[in-house]
Amino acid sequence: MNFFAKNGEVKLTNKGFLPTKIVSDLYQQGFIKEDSIELKIVKLYKESDSMSVNLTRILIELAGLVKKRHGKLSLTKTGEKILKDDFQLLKNILVTCAFKFNWAYYDGYGENQIGKLGYGFSLILLSKYGAEKRLDAFYAEKYFKAFPQLLASLEPRYGTVENYATRCYSLRVFDRILDYFGLIKIDKVGKGVDSVKFITRTDLFNKLMQVQPNSNSVG
Repeated sequence: MNFFAKNGEVKLTNKGFLPTKIVSDLYQQGFIKEDSIELKIVKLYKESDSMSVNLTRILIELAGLVKKRHGKLSLTKTGEKILKDDFQLLKNILVTCAFKFNWAYYDGYGENQIGKLGYGFSLILLSKYGAEKRLDAFYAEKYFKAFPQLLASLEPRYGTVENYATRCYSLRVFDRILDYFGLIKIDKVGKGVDSVKFITRTDLFNKLMQVQPNSNSVG
């Protein structure tokens, strides 16, 4: 957002993406590191090479903070105003992500509502249990206990329905959303399909989220 404030309009590529130099500059700021890029599995060249850069552009567009016109991207009046208030900016993008963004966009788990449906429940779980390092599967089990109907629509391409659903939930909620916003810390142990993830909430989560569930609402 500050980039647009400093540089004004940004001319997009013929396909409507951010130009290569801007993609590189944004990623090199180091807010989010992506394994595929850091391990040189993917060479950062275009916007679609970086999920974090692409997601950021999508979210600020959906939030109405920037507008696309005549092949250029620029701040809207709302965007200019909200830049002065970091809290409102983050709140706006979080709400946009929760309600307008398609959480299935970056994965191959199909067009279902896993993670997005009842996303607030995941925040409640983290508020209650996130001070201690716990497996992602711990949260997934409680989530699907609360929303069992989501399992019925799954057709796993491998493994059991439960394991497939857990991986889907963990990827969307933890890797793609909460880690992106700096609300959790992920510790990975092992590599590949044998790896496991431990989740803890961050100080930023504690500062931003004031979750007060009913004492009987979360088991």
